[in-house]
Amino acid sequence: MNDELIDYAAWGERFFAAAVTAERVVAGVNVLAGRPIEVGPLGVGPGRVAKVKARGHIGTATGERSGADPLVFHIDLPVALEFLLDLAMDRQRFEADIVVPLVITAHGRTDLAIVLEVAAPTPAQVTCDLRAQGLLASLTSRAAGVEGELRRFVAKYVARELEQPYVQDATIIDVAAAIERAAASLAPRAESPIAAELTDSLPAAMEAELEHTAHLLLDEDSTTEDER
Repeated sequence: MNDELIDYAAWGERFFAAAVTAERVVAGVNVLAGRPIEVGPLGVGPGRVAKVKARGHIGTATGERSGADPLVFHIDLPVALEFLLDLAMDRQRFEADIVVPLVITAHGRTDLAIVLEVAAPTPAQVTCDLRAQGLLASLTSRAAGVEGELRRFVAKYVARELEQPYVQDATIIDVAAAIERAAASLAPRAESPIAAELTDSLPAAMEAELEHTAHLLLDEDSTTEDER
């Protein structure tokens, strides 16, 4: 333990950095992990005649701090999809590994809360690794512009999820409430048997001590009178 004293500003800066770590930010983003995604059917390609339909889920986020003042974090949120491209006369299957980049900035608020501001990604920032099953599927996906449609859909989906109450709750660290809870934990708990025994014994012990002290005083007074 370091007993060195520092000023309030330095203490606050260190506290902020200790409270808002990459691990805690990633944990906040991971409230999205495991959530299902369903795409479509979306019209793609010329005339949007082809239809794409997909199912998948959001994976576990990873990330790191990229700035100190303000505290900024870059988080990668993976999305795995399996989907079907329906060309009316034929159907092609694909798999896609999508990465949604999130930039999160930590801010302090007047009520002693820490707020994590999440910048929703644009479709251009979303990366998509599309794997087609067979040469025909690969050519078809390029012709239909499937990757672009997936980027747009996933970016829109994530932006919408970021506005949900359960996500908004995860972006606020209520420091004042945490301090109150910590203080409450220091309050006396349920009375223990030992505490009850001590409490019961205390009056008798005090009475005996007072009686002993009184005897000493009386004896001292008696000695003084005899000397006179």
